[in-house]
Amino acid sequence: MSEKLQKVLARAGVGSRREMEEWISRGRVTVDGKPAVLGDRVDTTQAIRVDGHPVLVASEEQHICRVLAYHKPEGEICSRTDPEGRPTVFARLPKIRGARWIAIGRLDINTSGLLLFTTDGELANRLMHPKFEVEREYAVRVFGEINDAMIQRLRTGVELEDGKANFKKIKALPGEGINRWFHVVLTEGRNREVRRMWESQGAVVSRLIRVRYGDLLLPKHLPAGGYAEYPLDEVNYLRKLVHLGAENETLVKAEDRTERRRRMASMKRAVRKHQIAEKTPGKAEGKATKTERPVKSEKRPAASDNKPSNNGTKPARKPGHKPKQPTRNRG
Repeated sequence: MSEKLQKVLARAGVGSRREMEEWISRGRVTVDGKPAVLGDRVDTTQAIRVDGHPVLVASEEQHICRVLAYHKPEGEICSRTDPEGRPTVFARLPKIRGARWIAIGRLDINTSGLLLFTTDGELANRLMHPKFEVEREYAVRVFGEINDAMIQRLRTGVELEDGKANFKKIKALPGEGINRWFHVVLTEGRNREVRRMWESQGAVVSRLIRVRYGDLLLPKHLPAGGYAEYPLDEVNYLRKLVHLGAENETLVKAEDRTERRRRMASMKRAVRKHQIAEKTPGKAEGKATKTERPVKSEKRPAASDNKPSNNGTKPARKPGHKPKQPTRNRG
């Protein structure tokens, strides 16, 4: 059976369905050697290329949907490449063949916490779409004087540059002072939405962590920069949430507690090694130069205006040395 081209490309892991629609419009996609247009339908027998590269097309039954939880640290961006050379979230993900990881939404560079990835572009597209109202929960530390009137406005809605926005839920955590923690819930993922909403009330977000996506919590055992693949139950929970059929296969192997601890320990070591490499990019060059001893420059005696230089004809006098007085001629 034929399907829409953008849906087939998204399922193949090339990108989200929205991205694929843009690529087709730009002429980056061909079908059987001819430029594709929006509205084209294809089947698994046709040759599809993106930027001249062939795409491995599989039917919906052949494709295995995989979902990954990633604990994003601050300082990483949610792009595959960055002209400024900043670290990206894709750098640490496991390599896969015949597909690629697609980020389900984004977190800005100063936000940490739970970030989901999948190999199924259709699943990613639906989980990001506002019409499905998938909840995202954040722990947010706010700097400023917060009163009940501000919290009520954030519940009912505030005007932002791109329209009205409100928190579905907002809960203050115990504590006092000018720095306070809240838990807030949204059902959409606009750019910097949580920060902009608090800024509209004259407050500043000093820390922001995503702790939940749908019913999936940020795993407590997962270190910052670490990842874990969800088993079949969690994958099918997400698919059911956005009205997609259940997946029947998984590549996640069952493991006991010892194996899990060993895997987590290995991941923590890999994360620390990656962090050290990012902080000290010239470490390898530095090690090479340490083994090389610098060439010592020849020491030259200090020249004096009123003393002749020691040219080797007489030994240098020691400090405190008294010269012998010449003997008188008694003859």
